[in-house]
Amino acid sequence: MKRNITQALVDEHRLILRMLAVLERTARLTARGEYHNYRFYLDAVDFIRNYADRFHHAKEEDVLFEALVANGMPRANSPVAAMLVEHDHGRAFVKGMEKAAGDALAGKTGRDVVIAENALGYVELLREHIGKEDGILYPLAERLIPDDMRDGIVAGYERAAERTPADFSERYERVVASCEAEITERAA
Repeated sequence: MKRNITQALVDEHRLILRMLAVLERTARLTARGEYHNYRFYLDAVDFIRNYADRFHHAKEEDVLFEALVANGMPRANSPVAAMLVEHDHGRAFVKGMEKAAGDALAGKTGRDVVIAENALGYVELLREHIGKEDGILYPLAERLIPDDMRDGIVAGYERAAERTPADFSERYERVVASCEAEITERAA
């Protein structure tokens, strides 16, 4: 039986999707002028940059995508290239959200719409992106990557995890749970 090389990434997507759900709810409230906890958006940026990007996307970009290219998938004009472009588009939304939230915390008015637009743009992009990865790219990788490369891919994921603090994943699970609790309390 082949060793699964994508389930860990799918599992990480679940936590990212939970944060996206909170981000969407808060952004819609902010757009309506009903949510002004701008610190939340900077916490979301921290989660996105550290968990989703540096931790999760690094595994994809540095390990899985490289293995796909090594097994015949073109680097350009390919699903890998499309995923990399989407990662960059996501980073632009995050940068815009961070700037607008920082401005709002500093007292600059009129930033709610910019925060919401960037947050909702990121949410939409990432949900579609995750759907493509989970539904198309990862199953393709499971079919394409030969058995003799699978241990190396998993080892690459483990090396990426070793570069993070011991409680890294648990910390970000707590961050997401805390954000979920805040928005649930607010709705009650």
